[in-house]
Amino acid sequence: MKVSTYFLYIFLFLLMLSFNKNDGQLLMDVYETSSSGHKMDKINAFTPNDKRTVITLFPETTFQTITGFGGAFTESSAYLLNRLSKENRNKILEAYFGNEGAKYSLTRTHMNSCDFSLSNYSYAPVEDDTTLEHFSIQEDKEDLIPMIKDAMAISKDGFKIFASPWTAPPWMKDNKHWVGGKLLPKYYETWALFFSKYLEAYKAEGIDIWGFTVENEPHGNGNNWESMHFTPDEMTHFVQNYLGPKLEADGKDNIKILGYDQNREGLKEWVDVMYKDKASSKYYAGTAVHWYESTYDYFPEALQYAHEKAPDKYLIQTEACVDSEIPKWQDDAWYWSKEATDWGWDWAPEDQKHLHPKYVPVYRYARDIIGCLNNWVDGWVDWNMVLDKQGGPNWFKNWCVAPVIVDPEKDEIYFTPIYYTLVHFSKFIRPEAKRIGFENPDNALMVTAAQNPDGSIAVVILNQETEEKYITISLNNKVKEISINAQSLQTLVIPKKG
Repeated sequence: MKVSTYFLYIFLFLLMLSFNKNDGQLLMDVYETSSSGHKMDKINAFTPNDKRTVITLFPETTFQTITGFGGAFTESSAYLLNRLSKENRNKILEAYFGNEGAKYSLTRTHMNSCDFSLSNYSYAPVEDDTTLEHFSIQEDKEDLIPMIKDAMAISKDGFKIFASPWTAPPWMKDNKHWVGGKLLPKYYETWALFFSKYLEAYKAEGIDIWGFTVENEPHGNGNNWESMHFTPDEMTHFVQNYLGPKLEADGKDNIKILGYDQNREGLKEWVDVMYKDKASSKYYAGTAVHWYESTYDYFPEALQYAHEKAPDKYLIQTEACVDSEIPKWQDDAWYWSKEATDWGWDWAPEDQKHLHPKYVPVYRYARDIIGCLNNWVDGWVDWNMVLDKQGGPNWFKNWCVAPVIVDPEKDEIYFTPIYYTLVHFSKFIRPEAKRIGFENPDNALMVTAAQNPDGSIAVVILNQETEEKYITISLNNKVKEISINAQSLQTLVIPKKG
């Protein structure tokens, strides 16, 4: 045997051993955000331990198709961006929409003003203008529309936008006020035309609207800021006989109409009416929900009920925030501590107080998103993308927290831990992904998993314990041993041929 042939055999033998050695090893990238200071950091070293939880993935078991993740374009956020330097304004938009950032894919905005506007306004200010000859979105052109268009220019994959009205113009309502009241039946046709006009006006600005929610919080909000009341029957009557037919007649029947758009506790009553029969459900593309019913309960039974009532329609979480709080500035520890309170801490009725204890903001976000995904929700949208150190601006002084807080006077930005929490989902679970099955024997860990259109799998794990956890991830007879730090959130990204 020639020497060269001998060394060739040795090389091939060693190569074969190498392949066999790695054959059972699952390839993945691991990213972690933790109370100890990690912020979407890539983790390469893991703590060895013999006692491990085995999390097994079942990509052949699929559930809902993911629509997307994101936040809301509000006048308040857009106004603040315009007060920052060009460099910092762009830094925030890149952080939300750029390929190296959160890659938001599903977003919301408001039709007419909302509490996170600088003032009350309507696109149809002229009374009894039933044909909307004076309709104008001029109010949005200074701040809101430039923010949306700049985000569109940054986003490589693009994103969907749905719009929500907080109220019709006061002249269309029975109480003639911005707050409360109902849409007068004689203006149902005009209000449906309003939606169609809005689509055309935004289209003229180069912005395509993907869908609508019919009304933000149709139960009202305690007579505080812009609102308009609907019962389930009234909303369904409006959609079935006015809004749906109007959009269809105008060639806009591809626009998605989402009903309800308030807290999950009321879901059963609403979906029973919305999806009562073929006629009532014809124009509804899905159901929208908010999270404000509780600081810890994501109401899995209600979400499952809504899905089972209309399994072929969207179920989207459309608004969430740390409400009734002034943001803590440059204080990461607060966002990991059990000190946040919501509106219900002070104002909930006695029989609902138990739903509103103090909570950890990071955990509330991560728990809710994982809980929603594991119970058929296909899209999850945060509220304001940017607020100031006061939690505004807000004409009603309804202070809240956003993932990104800014100080426009000093041109400073604070990316809170909430921002990084959202990135764990939005960046790695992409539109058209399928949620997949898994087995997790450790009740102390919250887990969800999805397979993306490119074949990659994203697994998100939340460890709320004060101790590190040791995990083996198993997929198709391949395994990877990892550890997850105490009080942390991880996303595992497994390539198509992991």
